[in-house]
Amino acid sequence: MDSSSSAEFDYLFKLLLIGDSGVGKSSLLLRFTSDNFEDLSPTIGVDFKVKYVTIGGKKLKLAIWDTAGQERFRTLTSSYYRGAQGIIMVYDVTRRETFTNLSDIWAKEIDLHSTNQDCIKMLVGNKVDKESERVVTKKEGIEFAREYGCLFIECSAKTRVNVGQCFEELVLKILDTPSLIAEGSATVQRNILRQKPPVSNASTNGCC
Repeated sequence: MDSSSSAEFDYLFKLLLIGDSGVGKSSLLLRFTSDNFEDLSPTIGVDFKVKYVTIGGKKLKLAIWDTAGQERFRTLTSSYYRGAQGIIMVYDVTRRETFTNLSDIWAKEIDLHSTNQDCIKMLVGNKVDKESERVVTKKEGIEFAREYGCLFIECSAKTRVNVGQCFEELVLKILDTPSLIAEGSATVQRNILRQKPPVSNASTNGCC
């Protein structure tokens, strides 16, 4: 569904992409929102995109926040966890440290900063197009997801495999959670876009 016909929506949900730098968070977002693929340079601070979709018979406005994976930007991102109904934890199946850092770093970040007890988490193993270089098995991903109470999917932003399903499964689970539905439909949530990150400032201060 294109945005021109999407002035009205039933729910507004805030989703957050987190994980190490270079795992493909921005590429996943670009593939989902505009069906393009590029090798993107690292995100500085926070990027932000809106996507209108119809899922589960509901018209949805998704505000998707793409955070910087580099440690020097992590303090910038803590406030962006606020009010998120869905958090997507991304790793690269060809780089083991990006997987181990999910439990060592990113799961702790969620515990620290997430304001939403019922927030739905999705574990995403990206870059399955590089199967010959894979070092993290699907079984390991499934076990991690079970331990942390996450949904789980493997995908490729490059080849488009499972990218739509990743966001769709996450949103369906949000739609199945009464407290999140209540938040998403509240009038106050329509002001969520006022939180739009100061991208220009973040870019200017990127060297700091």
